[in-house]
Amino acid sequence: MEKFNITPLDRLHSDLNQRETEILSPIATYSKDAMRRQSEAHLDTGYRQAFSVDADRILHSRAYTRYIDKTQVFYLIHNDHITHRVLHVQLVSKIARTVGRFLGLNEDLIEAIALGHDIGHTPFGHDGERLLSDLCHQHKIGFFYHNIQSVQFLDRVERKGKGWNLCLQTLDGILCHDGEIHNRFLKPQRDKTFKQLEKEIKNKREFPDTALTPMTMEGCVVRMADTVAYIGRDIEDAIRLGMVQRSELPRESVKILGETNGTIVYHLVTDIIQTSYKNDSIAFSAEVSEALKQLKSFNLKRIYMNPDIKQNLNIIRDLFEMLFNQYLEDIERENRDSVIYKGFLSDMSEEYVEQHSNEEVVRDFIAGMTDQYFLRLCPENMRLKSVIA
Repeated sequence: MEKFNITPLDRLHSDLNQRETEILSPIATYSKDAMRRQSEAHLDTGYRQAFSVDADRILHSRAYTRYIDKTQVFYLIHNDHITHRVLHVQLVSKIARTVGRFLGLNEDLIEAIALGHDIGHTPFGHDGERLLSDLCHQHKIGFFYHNIQSVQFLDRVERKGKGWNLCLQTLDGILCHDGEIHNRFLKPQRDKTFKQLEKEIKNKREFPDTALTPMTMEGCVVRMADTVAYIGRDIEDAIRLGMVQRSELPRESVKILGETNGTIVYHLVTDIIQTSYKNDSIAFSAEVSEALKQLKSFNLKRIYMNPDIKQNLNIIRDLFEMLFNQYLEDIERENRDSVIYKGFLSDMSEEYVEQHSNEEVVRDFIAGMTDQYFLRLCPENMRLKSVIA
């Protein structure tokens, strides 16, 4: 006999979960199998599905808001058409959901992972990441990686240290993304636990060569889509800034992938779908994988390591060290007038304060800064100037 307190919205939740089992691939991740550390009764009885809730929580987080002024590749550049981190994560989400739709995967989980995957990035992109990592290692709190920090923000820092209680599958996908590593194929390592998630984070902090593989097909798709989203877009930005010419792109890559961002994305997405369809892994074909590898090498040499965009790097290194030491001293001396107290530790939960060392608090504070906020905290005599108009 049906219970009287079951509402139409309750039935909708059940119907949506049932529909997933009918329309999604057998190797997709179903919303009914989502795992959280703490059970939330209103989510168990409400109409929203688990991974859709995760995507909403990430979208409404304070850390997501700061994407708007986070460097993607080019920093200290006055050009309104250069890609910032906020656009990159949206591109990753769109590309990954497109692939996921054709492969019968869970688009809500894909969206959640994609929106959160870069939320732990420092000011000044990967240069800032390396500089903060050096400082963290010197202070014996392990190496710094933005994927680990993304989990840290969403799980331990947001909501004044309470975190968002996101699903394991979402956090795992965020942790295990790495668009810098070239993979021809990825096969998920299933059946992970929260305990394993913590172990992987610990190992990665201590041993940088630790390999991380997502536990879901959706996580594998986002990891591939990360590369698809940035590879051609970075080329377009570099051409717009006069750093490279389109005619300089590797000929073999151009033959297979094209020479514009639009054609590159199209060919890469099409290849992933064709190669991965009805398989238990996400993959590129051998030919396309090699073309992409050549293009990544070109970008590394001509764009990411280009001295024109690193003219201020030594000053930025000094600023990172100065701010780290300053805020560490402020905490040790309990300087309540410091911005680390007023702007970060104010109303922070006792649990966060008790579970994090002073150095880890400083790490979290600096990692969360936008480019402009970082610069506003620096001395006037060390202000940085735009390097490319």
